[in-house]
Amino acid sequence: MYDRKTREHTLALVAQGRSLNSVSKQTGISRYAIRSWQIRIEPVSRATECPRCEGVPRPPEAAMAYAYLLGLYLGDGCISRQPRGRGYVLRIACADAWPGLIGACREAVKAVRPMNSVCVVQRQGCVMVTSYSHHWPCLFPQHGPGKKHERPIVLEAWQQQIVDEHPWEFLRGLIHSDGCRITNWTTRVVGGERKRYEYPRYFFTNMSADILRLYTDALDRVGVEWKTARQSRKAENISVARRASVALMDQHIGPKY
Repeated sequence: MYDRKTREHTLALVAQGRSLNSVSKQTGISRYAIRSWQIRIEPVSRATECPRCEGVPRPPEAAMAYAYLLGLYLGDGCISRQPRGRGYVLRIACADAWPGLIGACREAVKAVRPMNSVCVVQRQGCVMVTSYSHHWPCLFPQHGPGKKHERPIVLEAWQQQIVDEHPWEFLRGLIHSDGCRITNWTTRVVGGERKRYEYPRYFFTNMSADILRLYTDALDRVGVEWKTARQSRKAENISVARRASVALMDQHIGPKY
């Protein structure tokens, strides 16, 4: 049996993107053991405390981290049931191009479920920030069969309270998943000379009308002006382009990194 510190250190090496072979050679721990720690529901601790499963359910204590993680989950997250009653796995897809986002996602998952390990599984062009627990559906009751845009997405009262208290963290999670900050440009003739002007704007794209509404409601709450942009392949784009609103978004969110 390996102690908790050894398991945490070994899984941290795997989370860096290293192969099981290299980690096994460095630590002397078999690939089978490492893989079993990755797929176990409670790989480090058997403690399964869940604020939603208590006699009187309560919100997660890490409210800011939860608001951010909720935005990521609604955009690029999924929860899957494991076979043979082994619980659930939360996966958040993060592009390789944004290592800061990957780190922020891992920190948020760990803050919300500190008793569960978090690992990173490499895929082509992206990583899946992954964590196993019996309690992910308790924390994200929007989980269900099928695609999110094909079923209702409605926040429970305790979730809405967290979003109302931390709207910028919720918006940051949505932008980091299905949004972007880009720089547009145009030209104008000034004094007979054509000059190029650049201006930043934010876009958020999603196919779920419910998730789009949650996004625009949060924008309204923080005083950001927005408008609906051109639709593309059934998805709808929400644009933030006014200078004052972009400056506000830059202050609290900024570009991905």
